[in-house]
Amino acid sequence: MNNIIKEILFNIKYVLGTFIVLFSITSCNNDLLDTKPLGVATVGDLTTGGFEADAFGLYGQLRNSGVSNWTRYWFQSIRSDDAQKGSSAGDQAQAGADFDEFGYSNDSFLNNDNWNEHYKVINACNDLIDAIDVSGLTDSGTIVNMAEARMIRGFLYFDLRRDYGEVPIIDQKVIEVTDGIKPKSSVVDVDAFIEADLIYASENLPVTWVSNFDGRATKGFADALLAKLYLYQASESNSQEKYTASLAKSEEVINSGVYTLVPSYKTLFSLEGNNSTESIFEVQQLVTESGQTFSNNYYVSQGVRGTGAWDLGWGFNVPTQTLVDAYETGDPRKNETILVSGEDDGGYGSGILPGTPPLDQLYWNKKAYTEAATRTKLSQRQNNWENIKIIRYADVLLMAAEAAFKTGNSALAADYLNEVRARARGGANVLPDITSVTLDVIKHERRIELAMEGERFYDVVRWGDGPAVLGSLGFLPKHEWYPIPQAAIDQSQGVLIQNPNY
Repeated sequence: MNNIIKEILFNIKYVLGTFIVLFSITSCNNDLLDTKPLGVATVGDLTTGGFEADAFGLYGQLRNSGVSNWTRYWFQSIRSDDAQKGSSAGDQAQAGADFDEFGYSNDSFLNNDNWNEHYKVINACNDLIDAIDVSGLTDSGTIVNMAEARMIRGFLYFDLRRDYGEVPIIDQKVIEVTDGIKPKSSVVDVDAFIEADLIYASENLPVTWVSNFDGRATKGFADALLAKLYLYQASESNSQEKYTASLAKSEEVINSGVYTLVPSYKTLFSLEGNNSTESIFEVQQLVTESGQTFSNNYYVSQGVRGTGAWDLGWGFNVPTQTLVDAYETGDPRKNETILVSGEDDGGYGSGILPGTPPLDQLYWNKKAYTEAATRTKLSQRQNNWENIKIIRYADVLLMAAEAAFKTGNSALAADYLNEVRARARGGANVLPDITSVTLDVIKHERRIELAMEGERFYDVVRWGDGPAVLGSLGFLPKHEWYPIPQAAIDQSQGVLIQNPNY
């Protein structure tokens, strides 16, 4: 099957998947942009699998509301000390109390969405895995499709593991309702299940895809997520073996020669930064040649909440003063992460951001900001074109630095930290190289480099710093895990047991 036919199949499946899962669809009056994740593998000549269209559909489902839409940052960012609800005082006030103040709810719509949508896509992965197993096909294309399904399933379970700890492992096609009712598995068992999926993916996914298949999972994604899984396990158990494993997987990515840091930190968080050399995996926000967009509200809901020309979004997930104060003097990343009401927008082309009032917040997430040039090009104000970064190369370098330090190689840790800092300084006389590595230095660098990207809360928890860092916000040890939705417990007729102390 040639590339043109494959492109058509991908687009058909992507669009159908979009309608099936009720994605947000908006119109665009410009056809200059096309970020279709299409193409063929560059590693060998893979035979097209009969299940390729089904595999393509899984990527579209990653834009589901509870997987990478606005639910994602409620769980992954707003719970940290670096972010808060934002918007106006009365907008989603209860959700703000749930996530800003650790008043966790077992029946909120955000909790139900997070749980249900993750399992919905897991079930879609299981359907494809089962179909391939039943077919008996073992051609290279089909094996890659199997690896894609298992990669996505492993990624989704990693999300659930970070949020809920012990969760049910659904590893087969659900035919009868009872097939989807399972008790919780231990974190150790969930980790083993994730690891098996990711190892299979690492062994069977291509290293790269040509550009018109941007967005498909690669070996680098599998190795990077394995490195993160091992780092979590090492932090939680202080296991030298797991730190060693995390370093090894991080260095597989580093030494692959596929990834490099983008010279401009600012460029990363823009249309131009989509699928860059720093991208290990991104959820695609599709803009078609016909002028339609197939995207979700992840960045739209984080845009500046204003009126008229400054009606750029809903205003959620905004930086805290604590984060603002954490930056070193002169760190250029501050200006590319923190947008301040009443100040210039930092060269993005819109001029002075109005002060407060009329705006509701002093600070905004600049990584979700809509560049004026792109707004003009697309005749849209709100950012529905920037891909959602799941893992980028800087994260892998910082994981390698932490694992190297923990295994006694401070010199190597410094090398990886300084590579990230060198890009951040961009030639300016700021951010001197680190010469003495401590865990606190590593923690600071992860916080600043990945600010507002959904890593901070989980890092704080895995380091055991939850009570010290988040205690003033209401964090207690039980808040490491979110309560399982009551609806899921009720539907299981008691098979699912609520997490402790809820």
